[in-house]
Amino acid sequence: MSRRQVLEALSGLLLAMFCSMMSMTVVGTSLPIIVPELGGSQTSYTWVVTMTLLTTAISTPIWGKLSDLLNRKVLMLIALTVFVLASAGAGLSQNVETLIFFRALQGIGGGGLQALAQILMADIISPRERGRYMGLMAGIMAIGTVGGPLLGGLLTDTIGWRWNFYVGVPLGIIAFIVIVRTLRISQHREGKVRIDYLGIGLLSVAAGFLLVWISNVSDYGWASWETLYMVGIGLVATIAFIFVERRTAEPLIPMGMFRNRTFTLAVLASVSIGVSMFGTAIYLSQYLQIARGFGPTEAGLLTIPMAAGMLGASTIVGQIVSRTGVWKPYLVLGGVLLVGGTGLLSTLHVDTPLWLVGVFMFLLGAGTGMTMQNLVLVVQNSADPAQMGVASSGVNFFRSVGGTAGVAIMGSVLAASMTQQVTDRMAEIGAAVASLGTEGRAVAEQLAAGTLPTTRDMPGAIAVIIEDVAANAIAHAFLVGVPLAVLSLVAICFLPNARLVTQTTIQRLEERRAATGSADERAESRVGAERAAQTAVASTGAIPTFESDGSGTPRRDD
Repeated sequence: MSRRQVLEALSGLLLAMFCSMMSMTVVGTSLPIIVPELGGSQTSYTWVVTMTLLTTAISTPIWGKLSDLLNRKVLMLIALTVFVLASAGAGLSQNVETLIFFRALQGIGGGGLQALAQILMADIISPRERGRYMGLMAGIMAIGTVGGPLLGGLLTDTIGWRWNFYVGVPLGIIAFIVIVRTLRISQHREGKVRIDYLGIGLLSVAAGFLLVWISNVSDYGWASWETLYMVGIGLVATIAFIFVERRTAEPLIPMGMFRNRTFTLAVLASVSIGVSMFGTAIYLSQYLQIARGFGPTEAGLLTIPMAAGMLGASTIVGQIVSRTGVWKPYLVLGGVLLVGGTGLLSTLHVDTPLWLVGVFMFLLGAGTGMTMQNLVLVVQNSADPAQMGVASSGVNFFRSVGGTAGVAIMGSVLAASMTQQVTDRMAEIGAAVASLGTEGRAVAEQLAAGTLPTTRDMPGAIAVIIEDVAANAIAHAFLVGVPLAVLSLVAICFLPNARLVTQTTIQRLEERRAATGSADERAESRVGAERAAQTAVASTGAIPTFESDGSGTPRRDD
């Protein structure tokens, strides 16, 4: 494909990826309005968010494995169809149960869009050339992360919350048309297709129970019967999954991939990337709204430095990598920036200058931009081209699972810190509450429950205390990300510094097929020559004799 053809096909893939990201973030500022209007509870609110994350994570490796077995373009179109229909259904929902169901379908379609977009990029762009297009991918992610909540709030305030979901319908249809018309790949697979249904079921049970538990452990408690049975079922299913995968013909996640040092280290490094992606979006927003008193729209605008760092670093480093072929120093630098950005965010206070908060966010965004796509790149560069789907989606899967777990742990730390600080400052809070009467008692009940109330509408006497407590608690939560960022940096440093190949996945598969065909032809030629020689000897009436070669094995002397 020419550069123009690549850009045309890439536009459809990026639009599909954008649809998936927007579906995850666009409802962030609107759910407090959507769920009560549909008659939902706080539990319903949690499930609307959790179900999408859950189905996205579980479906990602399944889509990846199917892409190694079936036509990837067709799978992408199927994922888009599921996503568009689920978006329309979510917008039409008349009760919260229906909304949760269609959000689950959105997650299944969105998981396919995220996984297949990166796999198809490897089919049309070689690892060496991928850097030229990394800025576009980072831009899509940055816009989806920052622009999603802003767009959701705007749509909710103007034409209604249902357009939070309807907006994905025209975007998905456009992506469908563009991919049909521009994406041209020649993917062939010989032999019978075997789908690992048992592995799919076991992975769904394992990931489902563990993700639901870790997402709600702050409500269940670390030592509770919910923790006992959910973790127990998850671990049993995980062990059974590993056992099945080691013996099935077409494993969903081949255990042999973990013998590849690049894949294993990239999975470890991706955990911190997931925490920085999900955790900062949640807890920076809480810091800006609760500790600093900004509204949702203002808080979204204040996170632009992180998006700018992600976009700028990814674009510049991508161009350098494509031009020079050198990638590891920039990946290490990105790991250092992740450690620095996460560590600096753990020092936030209620009076930290906003420009300094912006610098911290920029550093974290730059580190994320340098590492996130490059980790997928090096995995695709070293992976067996016949397993490109499972290798690419495997990194995304573990990043999602690790990020979800990290965010849940950060939430538990935040709640514990909040409760402890409220207890330590009870005398000060009591005096402020007493001066406010009934309004003060309502705030005290919220604090006793461990929740972080909105401070911008509170009387100044107690708002000042709560803002300080919230800022300290959120800073403590960010401390969880520091050792994870250090782990990522160590894993990145030990990545093999392999040369980036200049062939796409399709070209590598065709070269292997051609080499296999040539080897088969040479073998057939040797067999044919031997048979011709035997025929010639037989036609003379001679009898072949055998001599020993000295090892006890007879040797025929023709």
